[in-house]
Amino acid sequence: MGTLTTTGRTRSMGALFAGVALLNTATVGLSTAATLIVAAGSGPGWSGLPSVASVLGTAAGALGAGLLLPAHGRRRVLVSGYGVAAAGALIAFAAALATSVVPLLLGILLVGIGNGGAQLSRYLAADLYPEERRGRALSTVVWAGTVGALVGPALMAPAADVVTALGWPSLSGPVAVAVLATAGAALAASLLPRDVPPPREPVVTPVVAPVRSAAVVKPLVAMVAAQLTMVAVMTMTPLQLESHGHGLDVVGWVLSAHMIGMFALAPLSGWIADRWGPRVTVNAGLGVLALSTATAIAAPTAHSSGLPVALFLLGYGWNLVFVGGSAQLSRDLEPQTRNRVRGFVDAVVWSASALAGLGSGQLFAGGGYGLVAVVGGVLALLPLALLAPRRT
Repeated sequence: MGTLTTTGRTRSMGALFAGVALLNTATVGLSTAATLIVAAGSGPGWSGLPSVASVLGTAAGALGAGLLLPAHGRRRVLVSGYGVAAAGALIAFAAALATSVVPLLLGILLVGIGNGGAQLSRYLAADLYPEERRGRALSTVVWAGTVGALVGPALMAPAADVVTALGWPSLSGPVAVAVLATAGAALAASLLPRDVPPPREPVVTPVVAPVRSAAVVKPLVAMVAAQLTMVAVMTMTPLQLESHGHGLDVVGWVLSAHMIGMFALAPLSGWIADRWGPRVTVNAGLGVLALSTATAIAAPTAHSSGLPVALFLLGYGWNLVFVGGSAQLSRDLEPQTRNRVRGFVDAVVWSASALAGLGSGQLFAGGGYGLVAVVGGVLALLPLALLAPRRT
């Protein structure tokens, strides 16, 4: 990253924070609107396709950004990624106007590529600080998602009203917001200080060896499980609410509770990771995820009480695992392979969660919301059993 002054560090954190906040705002509204568009046009069994496109794009973006960062630096890589996201949002908006599924999925895929760079921004923030402060540094950028948690769902109904007054489909409103937000993210990234790219990481250094180490395997397994659980339950919640007669206002409220859980308490998670270590943070998160799915099973239709609580816990459990696992990857990796391994890990996490996006639609169609929550709870508990210390 090169040496930064205090002013340069503050400027970098501000630009990284703004980019993540805007990308998250775009993704929340776009994903929700696209899920409902596909469900209306192709049936609920295919309603997970937008989530699949988003996470596959994010996986590709994270892997590509991890490979490009050593040679090109954070500013160029993030500006390029966010520019791709803005182009994708425009394609998705045109598709929403025409109610066309294929170009809609293409646009979401491109927005996901930009989101991959946004995801790696937490590591870029951690690298600006010494080891004992990296958990809090990366959690600050994760906390930026709180803006998306509040603004994204809150804008869905007003945006729908605006485009309806113009004679356009109501669900194109949240997609139009995504166009503006992704363009803003590209502008924010352009404000990053010009950085001298670090020495190019030797291509001959293998990535396979560090990926097989316990320092990578343990957070990777936990992060994959948390992502699977979170994506599956979150993706089907709008359909669960819509199937019980609720509109976008209720969907926005419940998703706001979820997104606040995902991001608002990130500084607390970072403090826990710095104080008690990443492993404790990850295990606590897996437990909270299991509790969230149990709450969803017990109160699947309580849109003003049980369901918002379940979605909040779902978000915070994911946050604990995400921050704890990221903190471990920021501490224990060698500089020679750090960027490529972290990009690879994020790519695996997001690729695996594509299964949740697609599978959750099939589970919902076959057994309802309760079945989705049961499967999510089992997935959350698996890492605790697989990674528990073995007696010799």
